Amino acid sequence: MKAPIEAIAKADTLIEAMGWIRRFRGKTTVIKLGGSLMGNPDAMRHTLLDIIFMETVGMRPVVVHGGGPSINKAMEAAAIEPVWIKGRRFTDPKTLEIVEKVLGYELNEQLTSEIERLGGRAMNLNFRTTNVLFGEKLLLEEPDSEPLDLGYVGQVTRVDRQTIEALTYTEQIPVIPSMCIDEHGQKYNVNADTAAMAVAEALGAEKLIFISDVNGVRLDKNDPESVIHSLTAAEAKKLIDDGVIAGGMIPKVEACLATLNRGVGKVHIIDGQLRHSLLLEIYTTAGVGTEIVQSRQSPATRITTP
Repeated sequence: MKAPIEAIAKADTLIEAMGWIRRFRGKTTVIKLGGSLMGNPDAMRHTLLDIIFMETVGMRPVVVHGGGPSINKAMEAAAIEPVWIKGRRFTDPKTLEIVEKVLGYELNEQLTSEIERLGGRAMNLNFRTTNVLFGEKLLLEEPDSEPLDLGYVGQVTRVDRQTIEALTYTEQIPVIPSMCIDEHGQKYNVNADTAAMAVAEALGAEKLIFISDVNGVRLDKNDPESVIHSLTAAEAKKLIDDGVIAGGMIPKVEACLATLNRGVGKVHIIDGQLRHSLLLEIYTTAGVGTEIVQSRQSPATRITTP
């Protein structure tokens, strides 16, 4: 009796995944969930299933999340007009209250509950449970002018690595909102990308994965098919200099490069709207997004580009 072609294809996929599963078993991966993804319940469900799968096969995923759209909606309901300075939310006391309520508690607890509902084990790490991000007020440096005051916006200076790792060792998924607190007890709103970077660096993560609404770095920003699947740091810098990487992708790629310089093995940018993009990126040879590495010395690094 011949096995169905579809069943054989599934088995082949599992065999391909086996090498990557063995390679990353016991390794920490920090996953940054963007607020835009949380506005799509179906995409979020599949992403959380991917994260549960990662933990099930021996990886140690750590989730750091933002919540911009949900914060905007809550501010609109409270008749508070958002103010943006250089792409960052100015956070006054009333805005900080909303950020803490929506991002720090509601979204954080919803994500944890959904992971549990889907069969995983998770722990929300916020100001009401166990906070793991500590920091200070952020002043945005500007050339030839005084630093810009963004209100209650902070930057992470210390991560409670021991608490996070203790959870991953007990097969739980830490879920961390992008907020921090200083030595005087003042709470701050933190950019989710930079919070995820701080966590990845503190943990010495094998991977940092940014899940967003674009499928990676593209040769043509308007053509999803032009995604570049693998870039070295030098190649990424050249694409910035040449203007291929432009606009909002520049700070994201520059953040990736800074993270690589601080000990993180690889940084990935993937599209969370693509079903199971996280598994496809990690456990297949070709991947579906862009990986950025220091160099291609490792034989397991992808080398495919358009």
